[in-house]
Amino acid sequence: MNDTAFLKKGYEISLDKAKLDFDAIYSYLTTTYWAKGMPAEKLKTALENSMCFGLYHNGSQVGLSRVVTDQATFAYLCDVYVLETHRGIGLSKWMMQTILAHPDLQGLRRWSLATADAQGLYSQFGFTRINNPENWMQIHTPYKAD
Repeated sequence: MNDTAFLKKGYEISLDKAKLDFDAIYSYLTTTYWAKGMPAEKLKTALENSMCFGLYHNGSQVGLSRVVTDQATFAYLCDVYVLETHRGIGLSKWMMQTILAHPDLQGLRRWSLATADAQGLYSQFGFTRINNPENWMQIHTPYKAD
């Protein structure tokens, strides 16, 4: 991906994968309800094959949003987080604005995401509950915690 960077209030959002701090990302994500037990190799592959919007403060990784997309019709937003010590100043909203405005993500027919607790954030950006959920199907294979 490119090295496009966006700056605000001493923070940076960058798509430069060379800046990603894998250890920091893995350390955080494996404490979450959605990625607990994820093997490190799976996360490495996921990061390599996604658009990664890294959030940094003074060069340190303090958040991430990952977009899985074909850049034409569909995008799945996942692994969104901001470290607790950096919350409450609008960084999640800024990440969402940056992602939704990205030139490679314009004109998509559908965006999707899954969240157990952040509907309030995403609804501000037009996300709604799935219409006709009976039409959606999945194969779900949870990670096994070590």
